[in-house]
Amino acid sequence: MDALADVPPVTRPAPEPALPPEAPLAMPAQDFWRRPERVGAGTRLSPTLIARRAFVFGGAMALTGLAAYEMYKVLDVGGLTYLEYAVLVLFVVLFAWIGLAFTNAIGGAISLLSGRKVLGIDPGAPLPAPTIRTALLMPCYNEEPNRVFAGLEATWRSLEATGRADLFDVFILSDTTDADVWVAEEAAFLALRQRTGGRFFYRRRPQNTDRKAGNIADWVTRFGATYEAMLILDADSVMTGDCIVRLADALERTPEAGLIQTLPVIVGGRTLFARLQQFAGRLYGPLIAQGLAWWHGPQSNYWGHNAIIRTRAFAGAAGLPHLKGRKPFGGHILSHDFVEAALMVRAGWGVHMVAGLPGSYEEGPPSLTDLAVRDRRWCQGNLQHGAVLPVRGLSFASRIHLLTGIGSYVSAPLWLMMLLAGLLTSLQARFVPPDYFPSGFALFPVWPAQDPVRAAWVFGGTMAVLLLPKFIAYALMLGDGAARRGFGGAGRTFLGMMSEILLSGLMAPVTMVSQSFAVFSILMGRDGGWNPQRRDDGSLGWREAFRHFLPHTLLGLGFAAATAAIAWPLMAWMSPVILGLLTAVPLAVWTSRPRPPGGLLETPEAQQPPLVLRAVADLRASLAGTSGSMEAVARLAGDADLLDFHRDALPAQGKRLPGDFRPDRLVARAKVEDAPTRAEALALLTAREKAAALADDHALGRLLSLR
Repeated sequence: MDALADVPPVTRPAPEPALPPEAPLAMPAQDFWRRPERVGAGTRLSPTLIARRAFVFGGAMALTGLAAYEMYKVLDVGGLTYLEYAVLVLFVVLFAWIGLAFTNAIGGAISLLSGRKVLGIDPGAPLPAPTIRTALLMPCYNEEPNRVFAGLEATWRSLEATGRADLFDVFILSDTTDADVWVAEEAAFLALRQRTGGRFFYRRRPQNTDRKAGNIADWVTRFGATYEAMLILDADSVMTGDCIVRLADALERTPEAGLIQTLPVIVGGRTLFARLQQFAGRLYGPLIAQGLAWWHGPQSNYWGHNAIIRTRAFAGAAGLPHLKGRKPFGGHILSHDFVEAALMVRAGWGVHMVAGLPGSYEEGPPSLTDLAVRDRRWCQGNLQHGAVLPVRGLSFASRIHLLTGIGSYVSAPLWLMMLLAGLLTSLQARFVPPDYFPSGFALFPVWPAQDPVRAAWVFGGTMAVLLLPKFIAYALMLGDGAARRGFGGAGRTFLGMMSEILLSGLMAPVTMVSQSFAVFSILMGRDGGWNPQRRDDGSLGWREAFRHFLPHTLLGLGFAAATAAIAWPLMAWMSPVILGLLTAVPLAVWTSRPRPPGGLLETPEAQQPPLVLRAVADLRASLAGTSGSMEAVARLAGDADLLDFHRDALPAQGKRLPGDFRPDRLVARAKVEDAPTRAEALALLTAREKAAALADDHALGRLLSLR
């Protein structure tokens, strides 16, 4: 026993710091009502760019004017009623929306056929050797850690393969509020750092102030001065090292550029719904994005991820103030990316879209319900932009971006209102006796009627403007041999496109009603919150589908009954809307089911996954089940290295600083002190209190000491 007493205690080396030394960079909130001093000259418009904008907007206006005239002639058979005026106004507004999309697609076709390269980026050229230091930022919020870190590790290993990885550091910026997920993140981070040996850092904020925008701003103000650039990722982002290096080089070569946005390709779809979105995005997305880049020029937009940003430009121009008023319109800006791009352009920094650079990937929602949940969140953020539109100094293009964000959701209730107005017009003609001489004596009576032949031509023209961009994208794909083979050949791609048009046509009324409900809910003052979305399994049960889509079904029944009461031809005319709404429940369930690979909706990345995507799949498979859903305190108690890291990573090492009177922390301390066992303590704590307890050294020590 005496010999054993002489053995010194086992000591473990101190954990490697979770974060590098701080290098603060000021990021002041911008004054929306004062025009700032322009610090850059990267947003000047060339005569060519002005001509392109004239083509896009002039063409859209010409198409809309022609459609408005034809629709007026359809309705003006003996004069217009008030309902017909409403139908005409709504039709013109909505046609302008699809008209702009059409002329944008024509611009995209011109850009693709010309082989235009943005910022001189040539994916086929030798890999450049940039010298700027860049931080890869991965914000995460209650996501499954191993799934997120597998994508991040695959991205890092692809970057290592370029030989330029020494210029990059990686930061996991956690805003996670679930204590079990938080500790699982830390365990996954330590395992990731051990596997890679790369420069990885981890930071969790105790309070997720201003959500993702605040998360990025916190990093900028603490570490931004060290890095000339930051590349923003999302929880489902994967990028190749080649893509990242070329972005860094382009930013370095273009000192007037503040942000370069890639076009992320949707991958990883397992359900029919996800694969439908994946196919559509891959086939039509490049045409749309190329069109936007063609007329946006250096005043493009930002989608919040898979983009590289000049850190000092972002810090100096994109600090977001809070909007006045209550939620859902007031408070911090939810859809921050559009606004940040607009503010950078306002300050003179170029914002560019590079649609032709491969190697940028993301995932889509797996089901109709997940799309509706995401849309509800995005809808609130985009409607907030109404308060940003009057900001002084914004460019024309930036205001258009904000308007299109608003319009993408407001258009849904406008479509619904036009359908209802048209239906009421038909009901009036069917059941309300006409007043042939509404103003007293007249030489000729007023006949309430429409021109059915011209109406058919207007319908056909509208559908042509709506669908032609898809056929243009298909035709351009045929000219690209690699893409054509990747989609499975011309014939299979055409059948896939027709299947996509059919299924999307059925789901469009369902999405219209969901978005209309979201708009009305927000206008009534209801805040939708900000919950993490499902990533893989979108399987939907019948009970959940009925609960979510019963209003859609009832509306479809109402349309069916009303049109049947008026005339069977009218019911046939509205059958796509009626059928889509009546089948909302089975359609949602059917499209949420996983589907095996193959079939009509293949994409090049699904048929022959790039190396980085194969690495993601392998890593997810190898990491599956390694962390599970283990309770956080038990995990910390059983892993001394993890516990040391957890404590070392806490702000102030978990000590309560003077003036910290947060209720969750104080209540958690009291509950933990009073509990005789760990199980009872955990049962007493709410989710927020448990997270507060794990961030408090005193409460954490007490939890670990309990049995």
